Order: sequence, then structure tokens, then C-alpha cells
Amino acid sequence: TASQSSGSEFRTSSWAAFPVSMVTERLAVVVTLGLLTLSTAVVNVAVIAAIFTTRKLQLPANYLICSLAVTDFLVAVLVMPLSILYITTETWCLGQVMCEVWLSVDMTCCTCSILHLCVIALDRYWAITKAIEYARKRTPRRAVVMVTSVWVISIFISMPPLFWRHRGDYNGPSECFIEHDQVGYSVYSTFGAFYIPMTLILILYSRIYSAAKTLYQKRGSSRHLSSRSTDSQNSQPHHCRVTHAFCVSDLSTSDPTMEFDQLNVDPLADERNQICSSRERKAARILGLILGAFIACWLPFFVKELLVGLKVLQPSRRVSDFLTWLGYVNSLINPLLYTSFNEDFKQAFKRLLGRKEHT
Repeated sequence: TASQSSGSEFRTSSWAAFPVSMVTERLAVVVTLGLLTLSTAVVNVAVIAAIFTTRKLQLPANYLICSLAVTDFLVAVLVMPLSILYITTETWCLGQVMCEVWLSVDMTCCTCSILHLCVIALDRYWAITKAIEYARKRTPRRAVVMVTSVWVISIFISMPPLFWRHRGDYNGPSECFIEHDQVGYSVYSTFGAFYIPMTLILILYSRIYSAAKTLYQKRGSSRHLSSRSTDSQNSQPHHCRVTHAFCVSDLSTSDPTMEFDQLNVDPLADERNQICSSRERKAARILGLILGAFIACWLPFFVKELLVGLKVLQPSRRVSDFLTWLGYVNSLINPLLYTSFNEDFKQAFKRLLGRKEHT
């Protein structure tokens, strides 16, 4: 959400009144934040384009990834540029209506981005713990329902301030920030937008990892049997499904709904087992990156927001801006983490960069 102001004093936007060193510093800030904004927009557009132009990627699971990319793209084009303007000039000069719109869009899009990570984790949890049953339910319609639910929840979390923000959040022509004068809402919004989703994500991925470890052990215990035996064959598809749940592409296909009998007839079962074992280790590393990046980007911001809402902390303007942009950076990291380890996405990106037609 939008950064907070530590005071109500008027700040002039005339750069001529500042020393050369201060102007240079602000130019450096503009360039740095501008590059982050441009990179966020470009990377998310690439993910969207890859899914729309590659038939192999047009799966329900990837529809969630596409929706996440759209949400992060909206953060890049609707939220980040105005934040750069506000940080650089230290004054809000776009009027009260734009202030209201910006704050609302900021809160909604950032919350929606976080909740997308939650439903993606939920989708992967169901895909690995209820593989056969969920394969039938994992339809485009279900993905649309999940995305719609995320947006509805995000709007309900960000909407309440609209009913009281006019009482003093917009302080004249120079400032635009959310005043934490409602302790109940501060707790409601921070827990709804971050703490509850974070807890759910940690629980889901821990259970996915546990399932992965269990299936790996089962597969290992059947190694003494013939690679053509029924047990070995049945353990194999499950194992590859585990790696897909961590967004590592399957050896044979990126579609986790492939029927078991299609894999059972594969004459290269031993080779597939070895590859899946390697990807199991890679999956654990990817899991750490996903959770680490999410928590590192958003936890500091929401800790600050909660403490400010509880009236126990009043950070400086620069600290607030830094923590806000640390959260924004997650919109750049998301598409990289959720696609870069998938071979199908890699090939799609190469085709986009090479301007080759997809097959």
C-alpha cells in the first residue's frame, strides 16, 4: 500500500530551490525506481504473452500465473509511477480525486498480488495431495472462480477507508497518505492482506514438501524392484507430480493432469526416475526462494503498518518509502520465480525474444 508521511508540513516541489547534490540524489532515485518499474512491467508482460502465444502453457494452473502477472503489471503501471512522482517531489499535486484513486488501487492491487500467491499455493497443494481427484476438477472455470474470489476479497479489504478517508487523510495540496486513525481497520487490513495469507502459504508449502518427501521415500523403497513392476510405475507419476507442484516442469509434459497409464507405458522409467530425483532437490531450493522472497519483500512493510496502526511506531518518510518499494519489488520477483524454473516457459520466452512462431 501507499507510503506514509511522517508530518504535515508543506514540501515545495520546485527543484530549483534544492542544492545540486540533492537534485542529483533525486535524479538517481528517479532512475533507479524507474528502472524497477519498467522491468516489472516488461517481465510481467512477457509472462502474459508467453501463456497467450504458447498452447502448451494454456493450462488451468498457468491461468493463475497469468492472472498474477496481470495484477503485478497493474502495480507497475498504475501504482509505481505515481509513487515515484510523489517520492521525488515530496508533494502531491494531482488533486484529491487522484489521491483517492491511487490509494485505493494501490491497496487493492498489492493485496490481490499477495492473495494470488495464496491461491497458487492452494492449487498446488490440491494437485499433489489429491492428484487424481483434483485433476478432474482443475478446469479453466475453477481457475476463473479462484481469481474472481481473490479480487473480491482484495476489494473488501481495501474498500473500508473510502468511508472515512475524507475526514483528514488528504491534507491539502501537498500530501496523500492513509492515516492510521482506525486501529481496528489496521489490524483487519494487515491480517487480511498479509498475515493470514502468509500463514496459509507456509502451511500449504510445508505440507507439499512433506508429501514430496513421503513420495520420494516410497519411490526409493521400491528401487529394488524391477523398473517395470507395478509399484515402481505407480510411484513414478506421483513423484513427477510433486516436482510440478514446485513449478518445475515435468519431464514429459507441463500438464500435471496427464493420465497415469500414459506414463506407465513409458519404456524409460528408470531414466525418468533419475531425472525426477534431481528435480526433487531443485524443487526444495525453489520452494525456499519462493517463500524467502515473499517474506523478505512484504514482512517488513506489514510489521511497520501494524505497529503504526497500533500507535507504537512512527517511522520517517524515507523508511516508509523504502519499505513500500521493497513490497513493490515482489511484483518483479513473482514472474521470475514462478516461471524461470519451468522449461516450457523458458522455451516460450526464447521464442518471444527470437520472434519465432510458436508450435
